[in-house]
Amino acid sequence: MSSTTDKLKGLANEAIGNVKQGVGKATGNDSLVAEGKAQELKGEAQRTVGEVKDGVKSAADALTGRK
Repeated sequence: MSSTTDKLKGLANEAIGNVKQGVGKATGNDSLVAEGKAQELKGEAQRTVGEVKDGVKSAADALTGRK
């Protein structure tokens, strides 16, 4: 998966997780709040993977003289 794909999927999971948490809190559904928090954390991890991939690519490009 490309770094951009990782970051986009991460952002989507974070957003969906936040919505689930909001709905869960509004309806008193603790299970949905927990599910939303888990999905948000998954999204944060995915986004971080994408950012790390970008950093590794940038470092490799700098070492090899690529732009």
